[in-house]
Amino acid sequence: MKRPFPVTLSIWLVLILASWNALRAWTSIAWQDVLTEFSVRMPPTLSAFASTFWLIIGISILIGIWQKKAWSKNLLLGAAAGYTLWYWSERLIWQNPRPNILFAVIVNLACLIVIYFGSKSLSREAYERNTENPAIE
Repeated sequence: MKRPFPVTLSIWLVLILASWNALRAWTSIAWQDVLTEFSVRMPPTLSAFASTFWLIIGISILIGIWQKKAWSKNLLLGAAAGYTLWYWSERLIWQNPRPNILFAVIVNLACLIVIYFGSKSLSREAYERNTENPAIE
């Protein structure tokens, strides 16, 4: 059965964010001496730990969606809320002020809207219902 478009979009969004966090974790570990030398505001070990955490969460969501597990939508919503909270706390606490806050807000809201509709759409619910209980329909 072909996956509905919101499900496919959610998979791609999670895959992009998991890849981004894998790159962040590797960079924080590989360039730890350079980052420490230039006195970055966020310690490289904390950045590597947080990125690895979000990478593991992303992989778990991908596996859950790929295997058509019903719990994946709850994990997706919880991870989206947690990642948004982490992103804004990191941005406000450790980063220098950036002039593109409007762009960050728009992209963050767009991602949350995609995730919300991807997890709550009727096509997604039908997709999960057909794989868990095929005799019902």
